[in-house]
Amino acid sequence: MRKLENSELDRKSIEDFKKSEKTPLILVLDDIRSLHNIGSVFRTADAFLIEKIILCGITATPPNKEIHKTALGATETVAWEHHENVLEVIENLKKENILTMAIEQVESSVFLQDFKIEKNQKYALVFGNEVYGVSQEAVAICDGCIEIPQLGTKHSLNISVSAGIVVWDLFQKINWPE
Repeated sequence: MRKLENSELDRKSIEDFKKSEKTPLILVLDDIRSLHNIGSVFRTADAFLIEKIILCGITATPPNKEIHKTALGATETVAWEHHENVLEVIENLKKENILTMAIEQVESSVFLQDFKIEKNQKYALVFGNEVYGVSQEAVAICDGCIEIPQLGTKHSLNISVSAGIVVWDLFQKINWPE
């Protein structure tokens, strides 16, 4: 076994990335404090050709050298926008027939492994603040909630880790249905 060189990875150019068909996922980041978390989510979004990221509230926006440190250029490829009010964002997404799913631990949540993708459906995944999670107001207006099952003592994951887990799971279900 030999580790591949960067030149062997068939990386897309920025132009090719922007022209590529996107995975029908929108990531909504609400009141994310850590610039490194924001950058990491951009990098995950780039890896899986995510349609766009919507940054809400106090979530910082590019260009920002601390975001860039972990995004490694993904802020140049992944489409993004900023809005102050996450509730307005969720309502507008719903008006566009985009299914909005909070990633949170709530009553009647669906465990990630049990969540079924609907063919030809676009999804918005709402991720909340590192301390408080997705606000109750946002949870209440989302179409549903997906929960990442956890077995340890914390039942809390870093937001960039949560985004990576959920995006990878849904990416698989979209691209390689059973």
